[in-house]
Amino acid sequence: MEKKKLRKKYKELRANLSEEEIDTKSLAIANHSLELDIWDYEYYHIFLPIVKQKEVDTSYILNILQGKDKHILISKSDFTTNRMKHYLLTDATRFVINDYGIPEPENGIEIDSKKIDVIFLPLLAYDLQGNRVGYGKGFYDRFLSECKKEVVKVGLSFFEPEMREIRKDDTDLPLNYCISARKIHKY
Repeated sequence: MEKKKLRKKYKELRANLSEEEIDTKSLAIANHSLELDIWDYEYYHIFLPIVKQKEVDTSYILNILQGKDKHILISKSDFTTNRMKHYLLTDATRFVINDYGIPEPENGIEIDSKKIDVIFLPLLAYDLQGNRVGYGKGFYDRFLSECKKEVVKVGLSFFEPEMREIRKDDTDLPLNYCISARKIHKY
């Protein structure tokens, strides 16, 4: 299916979710994450949700990471280069909401992408082969290309995968897992 149509479809599906549904499904996703064999690594990258886009609330996974005493990285987007820089989350980290509604660290210790072991990725849609569709700016495609080859890529979605394969570009890297509110999909 065409990525543009998928973006529209899943933005509409999200728009129809209530706050209670988002909370319940986000908690279910976090609980499923505990079933993955990913918790022995050191550096974890997680996105903070864009509330107005009704993204998965990652605060539950963030609490798991903090409870396991992991190094947690949060990104800051540069919309002139469409690249992200990654900062270590500490007690001193202060956040600001950028013009796109993304919570970002205001300052902090920058960490190289090559150090990251596990990435929790936002997405709009995905398929049974682990192909994902984001918002179309390529931030995560560029980010993933900068990471080590063996980085574990975990998508988070309120919904189940598309049955038909999503057309992929040369720069697209498939997920290792996608966690929905119902189950874990492994690739």
